[in-house]
Amino acid sequence: MEKKLQGQVAIITGASSGIGAGVAKALAAAGATVVVNYPFDGAKAAADAVLAEITGDGGLGITAMADVSKEADVQQMFSATIKQFGTVDILVNNAGVQKDSPFEKMTLDEWNFVLGINLTGYFLCSREAIREFLRRGVDPTKSKAAGKIIQMSSVHEVIPWAGHANYAASKGGVMLLMKSLAQEFAWKKIRINSICPGAIQTPINKQAWETPEALKSLLTLIPYQRIGQPEDIGNAAVWLSSDDSDYVNGASLFIDGGMTLYPGFTTNG
Repeated sequence: MEKKLQGQVAIITGASSGIGAGVAKALAAAGATVVVNYPFDGAKAAADAVLAEITGDGGLGITAMADVSKEADVQQMFSATIKQFGTVDILVNNAGVQKDSPFEKMTLDEWNFVLGINLTGYFLCSREAIREFLRRGVDPTKSKAAGKIIQMSSVHEVIPWAGHANYAASKGGVMLLMKSLAQEFAWKKIRINSICPGAIQTPINKQAWETPEALKSLLTLIPYQRIGQPEDIGNAAVWLSSDDSDYVNGASLFIDGGMTLYPGFTTNG
């Protein structure tokens, strides 16, 4: 892969597995030094395995534990990264969880848990990144932009999802957080966009693809007739992090095999 991100430092939250791991590997292959974030001690081994694969392929990086819903953890992760590498150039807000429930049975703890990580976590990490981008400004030897933020949203920023009200609400919030920040900081040459995955083959949605029957049912929602892979998202993240997308700001990039094309209307509804 062309080293379009050479010399840049990227923090990827929730990068110990799934989409986050795929993004970390792709950014590292493009030349970025990556910070593989994981949320708690129990995820350290998985984060270490991701980093080992990156360094084994000639990439550079470190792991960093931080619960993105906690302000002190986020601030410590950013300060440690800046101390070690001098700055942060790219943030990928990817950490996300589901806690599904019929709405009338959903507890406040289930609501707050999902919103705390999926939305408040994005606020806390974005704020620290933007503070660093504003402090440093544009370094033309690395990028035309002062900094880039990618918010990992979902097709459910536009598709309602019964039984998942907390998750869908968090992703709708991510969409307007992204657009509001993009509007506010574009004049400072800070680019902020979202990637909106559809069905990606990761542990978070294993029940949707682990059996032939489940996969067949899932594919009725995907016109392109395949489930996505973490690399599909990683490739898009490299593009949005690079100067190839320098005029892209405030955009939701749907990577979903056509899931948002209302596939139920394929045969005239």
